[in-house]
Amino acid sequence: MEASPLTQQARPETFQPKVVQLYEALFKDDDPEGDKPEGFWREFFLLKPERASLQEILAKLGPDDVLNLQLQTQQLFFRAVECLKKGSGPAHLHALETLTTFFSAILRKKYTNPSSDIIAVLAGLDQVDSVFTDFVGALDGIIRNGQSMDVRQRAVEVVLSITSGAYQTSLLTYFIQRDLFPAMMKFIQESDSSTRVLEPFILLGLLANYNKFEFQNPYQLRLNDFVNEGAIQKIIRCVGYTCRNLRGQYINIIQDLPEGWSISTTLNMIGLGAIAPGSKANQKPTYDPEVAKQMFAKLPGEDASVLLGTYDFSHANKLFCFNLVTLPAEKGEEQPISSFLSLTSYLLQHAFLSARATNYAHLSLMVFRLLIEDQLLCKRICSDESKVAVRLCRQRQPFLPVARGDRILATSVLDTMIDGINHNLRRRLDISLYTLCVGIMLRIISYLSRSRTRLQYHWSELFRSLLALIRFLTTYASDFKTLSHFDSLLDLVVNLLALSLSAGEAFLPTPAAYDDLFYKVVESGETLVKFRDTYNLSSRPSNSIGTLISVSAHYKTMLDSGGSKRNLTSTEVADVIKQGYETLSIQAKEGLDGWERFREADERTLLKKMARATVSDVQVIVQAR
Repeated sequence: MEASPLTQQARPETFQPKVVQLYEALFKDDDPEGDKPEGFWREFFLLKPERASLQEILAKLGPDDVLNLQLQTQQLFFRAVECLKKGSGPAHLHALETLTTFFSAILRKKYTNPSSDIIAVLAGLDQVDSVFTDFVGALDGIIRNGQSMDVRQRAVEVVLSITSGAYQTSLLTYFIQRDLFPAMMKFIQESDSSTRVLEPFILLGLLANYNKFEFQNPYQLRLNDFVNEGAIQKIIRCVGYTCRNLRGQYINIIQDLPEGWSISTTLNMIGLGAIAPGSKANQKPTYDPEVAKQMFAKLPGEDASVLLGTYDFSHANKLFCFNLVTLPAEKGEEQPISSFLSLTSYLLQHAFLSARATNYAHLSLMVFRLLIEDQLLCKRICSDESKVAVRLCRQRQPFLPVARGDRILATSVLDTMIDGINHNLRRRLDISLYTLCVGIMLRIISYLSRSRTRLQYHWSELFRSLLALIRFLTTYASDFKTLSHFDSLLDLVVNLLALSLSAGEAFLPTPAAYDDLFYKVVESGETLVKFRDTYNLSSRPSNSIGTLISVSAHYKTMLDSGGSKRNLTSTEVADVIKQGYETLSIQAKEGLDGWERFREADERTLLKKMARATVSDVQVIVQAR
């Protein structure tokens, strides 16, 4: 009997999509055919990409392997550009998705000569100008007028992938010569959600930082001149939304919201939480402290790369700064400035865990320095107009007093600076971080004293923190004396305390708050003398250590002249302080309330480092697509 022609063939053990077979055929290193026929490429881009499989195939190739396959990689790039130029149909979208994965895998490899090797892999030296000009032009058109928001978003992802992958090469000059700023802003203006705004804004931050200290970057000029308030507000809402999500990653490790009194919290405090009423389903797991520390060290998430663009826009554009401070909350959401400050407090409490977290904290602090140095914005930040609730980090002791409800924004900024000082005391002190924190305090107090604005605030915590910093610097002086710019930090701390002593009546809310400051200075008299002698501060006219020492000495003389051998109570010392005002003469230096305006060139090293860190984070974002 003849075998039936309908006999069923055995099924393969695993099903392999057709497009994966095409990937494997394309990247065979022993392919004798060279150029693939037209039908191959038509099918290649009509099939939906299997991005994970393409990533896996390319990940197995080393840099030399890729260079040996440059005929195939060039074909892929040329054909994809042709699809983009035609601009319609599913092939158009598939080409964008394929290019994003292709660039994220190919460009990250460690080539011997990155610029020339990447040019060879993508286009070859002879054709790179014409192909890349067409490529960037096609992307510009799609981002500006693509057939749907999804397609336009995919085009942004392609630019992100090549920008982050080839950031240290000359390829980015094609994106500098062809200005994508109008296309990106049109996309942002027409976007329908904050999540869509995130990637073009991160991209803008990268392009605006590309060699900006070496030549006049056109994206920087665009940021300076931009006045479309609608687009600016969409960007700021995106920044706020992203900051809330990043903060949520910290809260998922330790829930730090201070709770009010309840039977459940009381039972938990005495170890009887198991019998406490209420649902256990929504309770977060409790991590071992060492495990939690390791988890915190991996934060913030890669979306923190949004902070680079936020800094650049704040530095370049007054309208952006105004909207960042004043933009109200949408229904059911936090005000963007509240979310931004909240994330800054979480970054500062955990900055010591990684250089990456420290650098992002620096970026956030530079934004607040820029805001505070604008006197109109500083006036608003210090007034009732700015009242807003800010969730500040309470994941590490010491804790500041709990503040519930809306507060003047300046008080939350001061709390964040105090936390930055208290939680990063290390023998390898980050001088730049401390200079920023103390400098922001000085600028706020300078404004308050000049405008005679009395601010209701727990000032005792601020002065306690500054004096604790002086004790720390005195104790570990041998570790700090050789650090660069350390003298500037010493002068800032001393002059801020001297300004508070000489002008405290203008901004402290009550006589009791002023008395408390004097009490703390008198109490720290011996430490201040040792601090002065350790760093030879008397020989430098740039600080007012003499003011602090003279106030302390004045009251020490009064206390000693009392004749009593017993130890005085704090109340008795406070009474002596009040009596001493009549005979006290504070000889303060001129210009204690002065400060130097921010100069970006001073932060050149940090900003270059932050651009590189942002590139690394964007590579992770793109690879996860």
